Amino acid sequence: MENQNQEVPSETSTKPKRTRRPNKRPKSSNDESSRSSQANTKANNETDTAEKTKGHIWSIDDFPVAEVEGKLRFHDLNLPDRVIKSISEMGFEYCSEIQAETLPMTLLGYDIIGQAQTGTGKTAAFLIAMISDFLDYPLEEKRANNFARGLIIAPTRELAIQIADEAIKLTSNCHLNVVTLVGGLSYEKQKIALETENVDILVATPGRLLDFARSRKVQLGKVECLVLDEADRMLSMGFIPDVKSIIRMTPHKETRQTMLFSATFPKDIQALAQQWTYFPKEVSVVPKEATNKNIDQVIYTVEADQKWPVLQQLIEKNGGQRTIIFANRRDETRDLYELLRKANINCAILSGEVAQDKRVKTLKNFKDGVIQVLVATDVAGRGIHVDNVELVVNYSLPEDPEDYVHRIGRTGRGGETGKSVSFASEDDAFMIPEIERVVGESIRCEYMVDTSL
Repeated sequence: MENQNQEVPSETSTKPKRTRRPNKRPKSSNDESSRSSQANTKANNETDTAEKTKGHIWSIDDFPVAEVEGKLRFHDLNLPDRVIKSISEMGFEYCSEIQAETLPMTLLGYDIIGQAQTGTGKTAAFLIAMISDFLDYPLEEKRANNFARGLIIAPTRELAIQIADEAIKLTSNCHLNVVTLVGGLSYEKQKIALETENVDILVATPGRLLDFARSRKVQLGKVECLVLDEADRMLSMGFIPDVKSIIRMTPHKETRQTMLFSATFPKDIQALAQQWTYFPKEVSVVPKEATNKNIDQVIYTVEADQKWPVLQQLIEKNGGQRTIIFANRRDETRDLYELLRKANINCAILSGEVAQDKRVKTLKNFKDGVIQVLVATDVAGRGIHVDNVELVVNYSLPEDPEDYVHRIGRTGRGGETGKSVSFASEDDAFMIPEIERVVGESIRCEYMVDTSL
């Protein structure tokens, strides 16, 4: 059991658990001797087939990024060149706010408690720190391949799969391997992966991970880095008992690095964060408003029987926009899907009753623009991390005001602008003041009717 009580930190106890390597990269681009030394080091230590292109070994000089005041370049973080190469291939040049705030500390080995909304770049923030650490400190002993080095726990299958996809991109130029364990997909295939592949980075949902860990098909006793993503959602979905059991299987918090991220921090999550981390650094990049200022929010007050015709008008008026519609119940999503389909609107459904392989395919089609409109429940929708979603519609106001923040956070990601439209009828209009309290601002209300009549 993790010890919740921490002694007053001494000078030694607050030091990072592992010292980072010396800076090999020259401070000045004109320092030719340093450059030569760096090249020799690379040739001896970092040459692998992924870095060779027609005899040329990639170096950071192949990825020039201008210095911009107020922005932190990935160049400035002394990352391994193989990580920088993957970052360049993904098209990133400057750190997002959460990356700029956390990476200088996590790269030194410190634990982090981070408050950040979806779409802020937090996935890359913890993956870059983990991957860099594993490259800087390769294993010194031979071990069975089912011993995980890095463990990332996410509340939903969709989120776990998307984290794994990003991890695969960031490890594309090195030997590290990514394994995903989630429910709803083939247990046997995942079991074979654990038996035949090195488990360098393990991305998992709590239930499936616990099944494999209890049967000792995956070993967590030598985990070097633990990430808990969207901790508040794990709490609301009832996963905390499973997460506690999993964490008890990992090394003590003093000997592992722990990074915990959450969009909100209710008291239970605050207590767990302190219990699971060791003298953590705390970072918050949430704006004063709980919701993204790039999102134009409006509430349409409508009669219950007017919701569908108003929604149809809204979608047709904004033809071609990538749209997510949230409903509170599975039966409501099914009904909406049928109405949209009959109206010849290109749509798909994402809810817990849809088979996992179909959900994965649906998300890919939505990302690729094959599907225009997605109808989702809160649990399924939490795993939707897709850029360029222009419109989010709350067909029903969420029963939990915090879910309003998570729902509309599907749009306005990465600095883009977005719009959220919420329908409020006499059944749920009483939720508006509570939602406004959570978001910290008044939301514009407009009375809407079906103007096509």
